[in-house]
Amino acid sequence: MKKAKIIFWVTTIIIFLFEGVMPALTSQSELAKEGIRHLGYPEYFGNALVVFKILGVLALVIPQVPKNVKEWAYAGFGFDFIFASISHFAVDGAVFLSFFPLIFLVILAISYTYYHKIERYKNIAL
Repeated sequence: MKKAKIIFWVTTIIIFLFEGVMPALTSQSELAKEGIRHLGYPEYFGNALVVFKILGVLALVIPQVPKNVKEWAYAGFGFDFIFASISHFAVDGAVFLSFFPLIFLVILAISYTYYHKIERYKNIAL
């Protein structure tokens, strides 16, 4: 069980840093705004995305958040990574940046899998 918790928290913290902290700190930089424009999205889309990312990572890391809210957060991040990859693929072609979000999709899937392993263990222990 200790191994499962370590894997869960390491992968979840990676998602927290990449999807919560980084966007919160850099979203108003000119580089971030140009990245959104480059993909063809309006600036307000980037702002909305940052707000939902921050809410999503908070849902993942706060233990008291209900399970169904965590499920929605995992789903939202899954869609985010898939559509980020598709957007980069459509605009830039098959470059590393097109595959980069899929690396985080794998990390998210590991977090999700271990979240459920821990939850199953909690239910058995009760």
